[in-house]
Amino acid sequence: QVQLVESGGGLVQAGGSLRLSCAASGRTFNSYAMAWFRQAPGKEREFVAAIAWSGSMTYYADSVKGRFTISRDNAKNTAALQMNSLKPEDTAVYYCAAPQRPYSRTWYGPNEYVYWGQGTQVTVSS
Repeated sequence: QVQLVESGGGLVQAGGSLRLSCAASGRTFNSYAMAWFRQAPGKEREFVAAIAWSGSMTYYADSVKGRFTISRDNAKNTAALQMNSLKPEDTAVYYCAAPQRPYSRTWYGPNEYVYWGQGTQVTVSS
């Protein structure tokens, strides 16, 4: 059973930084891509970033490109999202996500992701 547990959310002023972490368990971590999504109040959940199983390839939503960095540590079964230059519009619940298929050629596609963590709140004040 795949389990994903996020941590690291909080309240930060605009222009500040936060680092989110995701601890994964239940299967061979380094065979699967990982991703982060977010959902703001009254909006649909949206893709933020993804990283391939090896960590050598990453993919970002245009809205966060150049400000956010996704990474992973396969030895520790963790993924992270470093968020810099935060804006009020980044306020949302952030979710760690994992796909069903290992080594998927479409690892960057939002529809790949079927396992979800409980989410962690990120609030950016202006």
